[in-house]
Amino acid sequence: MSGASVPLVQASDLRKHFPVRGGLFGKPRGAVRAVDGVSFTIGRGRTLGLVGESGCGKSTLGRVLLRLMEPTAGSVRFDGVDLSELTAGELRRMRRHLQIIFQDPYASLNPRMRVGAIVAEGLEIHGLARGEEKCDRVIEMLRLVGLRDDACDRYPHEFSGGQRQRICIARALAVGPRFIVADEPVSALDVSVQAQVINLLQDLQERLDLAYLFISHDLHIVEHVSHTVAIMYLGRIVETAPRDALFARARHPYTQALLSAVPSTAPVRDRQRVVLTGDVPSPMHPPPGCAFHPRCPYAEERCRVEEPPLRFGAGEHGVACHVFPAPESEDGSRYTDGEGRA
Repeated sequence: MSGASVPLVQASDLRKHFPVRGGLFGKPRGAVRAVDGVSFTIGRGRTLGLVGESGCGKSTLGRVLLRLMEPTAGSVRFDGVDLSELTAGELRRMRRHLQIIFQDPYASLNPRMRVGAIVAEGLEIHGLARGEEKCDRVIEMLRLVGLRDDACDRYPHEFSGGQRQRICIARALAVGPRFIVADEPVSALDVSVQAQVINLLQDLQERLDLAYLFISHDLHIVEHVSHTVAIMYLGRIVETAPRDALFARARHPYTQALLSAVPSTAPVRDRQRVVLTGDVPSPMHPPPGCAFHPRCPYAEERCRVEEPPLRFGAGEHGVACHVFPAPESEDGSRYTDGEGRA
């Protein structure tokens, strides 16, 4: 296999279960299945948008992907290297290529450190620059994200929310990463500032050939920034497809419900609103069969007992649903298993 065909990031059957203990002796009572069998790939210079309700496991998945949390099962390969097989020293050296931008830019910045020291911290940890070279690199990163040189001597509280997020981006970029997990990077910002930060991230992707996992619950933003979109529900991916295909021809009832709830200028009579009933099940006690069946208006008996696998059809469109499977492939078969086998 040629190097060009190897995806930059490849997650295989990733799982992260948090044990729950109780009683006098703290005996195990079960586990919260935050991430429960997730697989996907991200190519160089591409963006995978990850969408889902709060509590579905999106942020946990991002942290497991970077080994900020150890997975319960499954593997992550970065540029062909299995991260689980790396020693502590090897993982430390690899981390410069794997960075994260957190949701709250103020909480993720040390209020006691000046901005110059914050951006330079990664350079010092990885031994990438010293002295005047380090200062030049910090200035270069601040300019790259649209901040002035004098920002180096100021503290995070002296900046607006959008400027603080630019500082977080500069910190991530300073060590020369190739892959960035953007965990709801604009949800804490004013709407007027969100577009500026989104445009900045896209510009940096083009200039630096960055790959992103873009986590969000805002479908408008995901549609704007993503090449491929994955919909997550209760720790599992229930639908994934190239952006245009998913927004034009969503198959899974959960995806349809999310899209129907997006505000639109279209007349109400021209839109079909899918209203979900009930609450999201507990990730500690997911229902049998399809986890979405208690809220699905199309659920059949099979959905209540048999868990649908994520199967792929035409145009790399994958759906985990018995009622609405992936669209038929060009050769007439209904779907494949994602590896070209019928």
